[in-house]
Amino acid sequence: MAHTIEELIEKQQVANEAHAKVLALRDTYDAPTQGSGWTQTQTATYETAWRAWRDLARDVQSAVTEFARDQGMSRSDVEADVKARAQPPAPDKEAPGSPGEA
Repeated sequence: MAHTIEELIEKQQVANEAHAKVLALRDTYDAPTQGSGWTQTQTATYETAWRAWRDLARDVQSAVTEFARDQGMSRSDVEADVKARAQPPAPDKEAPGSPGEA
């Protein structure tokens, strides 16, 4: 399947959101290796989120590889571009004071 750079960015954003969910669950439940005694529900929720992130990340990697090959581009360059462009925009930092003040 042919992909556009916009589709790759969108896929990466979805994978980023899934990763954020995994991190949030880990923060909420404590790290799985800490022996905090997760409930079955917590374990199932975390594992489901982790699998979703893993699958989405794998799909992004496959799509990036295919796109780079089809376009005759470096895979690492495409990946770096997609990851950079998939990041949320940085908040605007306004200078102190109102516009036009000297």
